[in-house]
Amino acid sequence: MTYQEKKSIVSVVSTVLIFLIYCLYRYPQRPEFGLDSTDTFRYWGSFVLVLTIVSILAHIVISIGFTIIFRITTKEKEPGFADELDRLIELKSHRNSFFVFILGFVLAMGALVLEQPSDIMFIILIAAGFLSDLTGSISKLYHYRRGV
Repeated sequence: MTYQEKKSIVSVVSTVLIFLIYCLYRYPQRPEFGLDSTDTFRYWGSFVLVLTIVSILAHIVISIGFTIIFRITTKEKEPGFADELDRLIELKSHRNSFFVFILGFVLAMGALVLEQPSDIMFIILIAAGFLSDLTGSISKLYHYRRGV
């Protein structure tokens, strides 16, 4: 298994764990449906903002940890360059990731059009962000395994 494949697997697992742990932590703090919209928007705004910061910091720490463990276990350095294949795979995974997020965004706006509570819109947007991150990592893994 190549370095890129291992990194993609670690990315998938860490994305799922970070999201699940954070959601389990924040779920009990969720305001009840039908409360004042200010409380709802404040909760979901802080949910997204803190999730973004926690996710970025956790991914940085996990990436550094992965690199250290990879170097210790294999006695190899990580690739210092990206060739044409790496760039093409990166572009395809970004395309797939963006497609999933845009689909989620359209669904979230559709929920507003159908007069669903604003909570539903935020849940769809957060789920779309999570699924788009997961789709990007899985796409990388798929393309490194199967080719372009």
